[in-house]
Amino acid sequence: MSLPQTMTQIEIDEPGAPEVLQPRQVPVPTAGAGEVLIRVHAAGVNRPDVLQRAGKYPMKPGMNPIPGLEVAGEVVAVGAGVSEFVIGDKVCALTNGGGYAQYCAVPASQTLPIPAGMNWVQAAAIPETFFTVWANLFEMGGARKGQRALIHGGTSGIGTTALMLCREFGIEAFATAGSAEKCAVIGELGAEAINYREQDFAQVIADKTAGRGVDVILDIMGGSYLNSNVTALALEGRLVMLGFLGGAVANEIDLLAIMAKRAIVTGSLLRSRTREEKAAIAQQLREHVWPVLAAGRCLPMIDQVYPLTDASLAHARMEAGDHIGKIVLSVVQ
Repeated sequence: MSLPQTMTQIEIDEPGAPEVLQPRQVPVPTAGAGEVLIRVHAAGVNRPDVLQRAGKYPMKPGMNPIPGLEVAGEVVAVGAGVSEFVIGDKVCALTNGGGYAQYCAVPASQTLPIPAGMNWVQAAAIPETFFTVWANLFEMGGARKGQRALIHGGTSGIGTTALMLCREFGIEAFATAGSAEKCAVIGELGAEAINYREQDFAQVIADKTAGRGVDVILDIMGGSYLNSNVTALALEGRLVMLGFLGGAVANEIDLLAIMAKRAIVTGSLLRSRTREEKAAIAQQLREHVWPVLAAGRCLPMIDQVYPLTDASLAHARMEAGDHIGKIVLSVVQ
C-alpha cells in the first residue's frame, strides 16, 4: 500500500493551557516488530492527555510525548512477526501515545477488531476506557455479579462505561455527579445517582445499603475523598484509585477504619503497564466484552466530536467538566 511521506500530528509545544496543542507535519511512522501501522480515522480524548498537556502526568523515559491513547482506523502496514492482522483490517487500539495523528504505530497485542456495526467514532472511544474499567473495576476491584459498586464521576467516559458494564454483569451501582442533568443520565444507565454537591455520598451509601456499604469503589478524586470512600466500603471492600482530581496527597488518613474493615486500598496507571499486561487485558475484553458490544449493548456514549486540528477545543471541553461520555477527535485523511 502506498503511504504518504508526512502526516499531521498534534504536539505539545510546552506544558500549559489547551492552546499549547499545535498541529505539525512529521514523517509517517513505520510498523516495528510486533506492531501494526494504523491509518487513524478517529482518536479518543482522555483525562491523562489533559494532565500530560498541563505537565501533571508522570511521563517515564521512553514514553511517546505525543498525546492520544486510543485510536480507530484501518491497518495499512504490519511489522515483523504479526500474523493476526492484515492490511485493510478495521481495528481499534490502545496506543502507547501518539494517537493524535493521521497514522499511529501500535503493538498488535493491544489492537482489536472493531465490533460489528460500530462506526469509527464509537470504536475510538473504546480502548482506553474499556481497558481501564476492566483492569480496575473487574480485575483489581474484583467486582462480580450480585455485588455493589460506587463509581465517582459517573458521567465521564470512565464512569458511563463502568455503569454500563455494571448493569450488563449484574452489579448494583451507585454513582456521583454534580448536576441534576448528569444525575438523570446516571439513572438512565441503571444506577443510583448521588449529587455530591447536595449529598454526603458516604451517608447515602449507608442509607441505601442498610449500613453494609459497597464492595468496590472506582475513584477519580484521590486525597480529598479517601476517608469518605473508606467509610462507604463494605467489610473487605476494595477502593481502586484512578485519578487525583481532589489531590494526590491524603492527610490524616483514618488507618483504624481501613484496618477494621480489612479494606484494600489500591490504584493503577494504565499507560505504565507492560505490553504483556495490556495484551492480557485485551484478551479479557475480547472474550467477555466484545460479544456484548457486537450485540449492540454498552456502546460508548459520545459527548462531542472535534476535528483533529481542534484538539485544543476538545481539551477545553474536558477541562470545563460539562461533558457526558466521551470526547473524540475526527481525523481527516
